[in-house]
Amino acid sequence: MGSKSNRSRRYTEEFKRDAVALVRSSGKTVTEVARQIGVSAEGLRNWVKQDTIDRGQGAPGELTTAEHDLDRNRTSVQ
Repeated sequence: MGSKSNRSRRYTEEFKRDAVALVRSSGKTVTEVARQIGVSAEGLRNWVKQDTIDRGQGAPGELTTAEHDLDRNRTSVQ
């Protein structure tokens, strides 16, 4: 088994977009792609879900990335 770090990794938006595109175009499962590119399956699954929401295909009431950013900015200003 590999060692796991308690530190959270940050990935660029470009990396996330490319990873989501790979899931959508490869015909592989999220778990397979995650293993291939070295990220957690849960993290990649969240990126795919967020991309679906950002494309306007999410469930009613789910926030887009832009809406999350606005909410975060409002909270930090207060």
